[in-house]
Amino acid sequence: MNTIYFVVPCYNEEAVLSETVKILNSQLAALISGGHASADSRILFVDDGSHDKTWGLIAEYSEKENYICGLKLSRNCGHQNAVLAGLMTAKDFADAIISLDADLQDDTDVIPQFVQKFEEGNDIVYGVRKSRATDTFFKRGTAHGFYKLMALMGVELVADHADYRLMSKRAVESLSQFREVNLFLRGMMPLIGFKTANVYYERHERFAGESKYPFKKMIAFAIDGITSFSIVPLRVITGIGSVIFLISIAALVYSLIAKLTGGTQAGWASIVGSIWLIGGLQLLCFGICGEYIGKIYKEVKARPHYIIEHFLGK
Repeated sequence: MNTIYFVVPCYNEEAVLSETVKILNSQLAALISGGHASADSRILFVDDGSHDKTWGLIAEYSEKENYICGLKLSRNCGHQNAVLAGLMTAKDFADAIISLDADLQDDTDVIPQFVQKFEEGNDIVYGVRKSRATDTFFKRGTAHGFYKLMALMGVELVADHADYRLMSKRAVESLSQFREVNLFLRGMMPLIGFKTANVYYERHERFAGESKYPFKKMIAFAIDGITSFSIVPLRVITGIGSVIFLISIAALVYSLIAKLTGGTQAGWASIVGSIWLIGGLQLLCFGICGEYIGKIYKEVKARPHYIIEHFLGK
């Protein structure tokens, strides 16, 4: 019988944690009683440097309940690193690991479907949203635009999938071989290979608390995803530079012909416009190159993704 671990990253989730424990306890108990999970299965909460009572509650639940474990990171390392910390810790004990957020937006009623797909031989099972009916028009449009942009850049992604997924032990062990500092887990999953499947669900509103992904963080996350998996932006810069070079040559030839034929005229507006256009393009290109250079800088330093302060395991 397989040992199943739930990995739940938490950041300031004291308002929702009790309900999360209740619901996941119910799901885990159903899996165990149905013969789909062993009695050694656990729920592993990862405290990502919370400033509220999240870790205190995790420690309290862990002391009372045998099936609850806790992992406390030394500081706030970010959602992706918190998920990774949970996966790398749980892989030593589990045959399969299901990662999901603590806010209860992911429909936990489909967890049996995840396990069923795993029992059918799938190493990675993606939780995919059926629709984005609960999103605002702006968020829905930008999300779809992001997936289309990533596809154009040659990045393989499962559309409308976040970090709600099941991974087998060997899939997580394979993930541990990826050494990059800049994490974009949903882009790394297809690179692992192995057999995969999808489980479709409707995403709910947050049970309580506030979103940990405001617009600014969403933009930064998207930029990380693009620059971590594609060099197309650099190639676009090369293309833009080539086009501007050709236009410059044509303008030079035109200027020389006009000069020789005596047809030169004052062109203050066109000159100023060209300077602003080329200057703006240069700054944009420098910015894109800077993103890649910054990533190289981080990769070269190779700092750890996280540091574990406490582990309450069973």
